[in-house]
Amino acid sequence: MIIRRFLDDDGELAQHLARQLNTPLDWPEVEGLNTGHVAKIASAAACDVSYNHAANGHLADLFAVLPLPGTPDGEKFWCAMEEAGGEAALYIDPGNMGGPFFDRLVKGNEAGIADRVLSFLAALDDQQRDAVIKVIGDALAQDTLVAGGRYLGQLWLRDAETTAWHVLLARRRLHETKDDRKRFFEAWGNA
Repeated sequence: MIIRRFLDDDGELAQHLARQLNTPLDWPEVEGLNTGHVAKIASAAACDVSYNHAANGHLADLFAVLPLPGTPDGEKFWCAMEEAGGEAALYIDPGNMGGPFFDRLVKGNEAGIADRVLSFLAALDDQQRDAVIKVIGDALAQDTLVAGGRYLGQLWLRDAETTAWHVLLARRRLHETKDDRKRFFEAWGNA
């Protein structure tokens, strides 16, 4: 991750540790691991990992609100998706990306479903996208009185696209090094 949270003595995390856990940053005052070190580890882990896991979980949640494959409603829905999206719909068809892809998601293959979602959306032309929006929106509108189906379909597609992009971007960041961050700040500082 390019931007890292830093732990300073008067920062929010330091104040939380002192107030909620009653532990000063230099406790214990001997050599070795102290509260400040643990806080820095926790902060780095939260920035680098949890965002990616949260985005993946959200992507799975988006699919969870759609009719389930193998059910009568699911069969109708996924047939309608294939009709609306044409060959592009094969990227997210349950028979092509079903259980194994979601199983891998749980085991840490974060990019698999995100790649498929973005490939699906990229392969849709404008007419297909409109038709897919209608199919998704109609399925979502059955469970809500808040908004019309078309609008809900637009929200689902927009959310899936953005979330998939976040997953791929976070996955790319995992490979960045301290030198990459240094080059980034130098380049922007010299611009």
